Amino acid sequence: MFAARGYHDTSVDDIVARARMSKSTFYEQFESKEHCFREVLAQEGGELIHAVIAAALGGNDHRDRMRRGIRTFVVACYKRSTVARLMLVESVGLSPSVEEVRHQLQERFAHMVAEEVRLALLDDAFYANQDPQVFGRAVVGAVNDAVGYFLTHPGADAESLAESLCRIFAP
Repeated sequence: MFAARGYHDTSVDDIVARARMSKSTFYEQFESKEHCFREVLAQEGGELIHAVIAAALGGNDHRDRMRRGIRTFVVACYKRSTVARLMLVESVGLSPSVEEVRHQLQERFAHMVAEEVRLALLDDAFYANQDPQVFGRAVVGAVNDAVGYFLTHPGADAESLAESLCRIFAP
């Protein structure tokens, strides 16, 4: 509901009507609409990031793991565009506590990338002079921005976007 209508245009009344629960039940579980949003973001975003990391683990080497992670994130965001909207649009700047959840999700993805760069430092010329933490954050920033843009502006399907990003970060 938050993704479809936007955080600000979704009321607690809308949520309880959709969930078929009373307002008192809602407030037994959540302190506020924002608390509900944080929980949804943590759950849904966490599942998406878990899938990214699980896919990456199946790779044969650092480049393959990075490619799998990037591809899984992009394709999952296209398939689950409502989750992508929560992570990439609705949560941005909403509040410090929502930002904390969003940053935790991004950090998990960035950490995965940074670890792959660390593994590659000694034997892969492309990554030899890269700071793993900076590279990880750069991948997350670029992937988030590209996915957010192309979900709202026609021009790239999930597979071609993922392939383009992989050519940049894991050639």
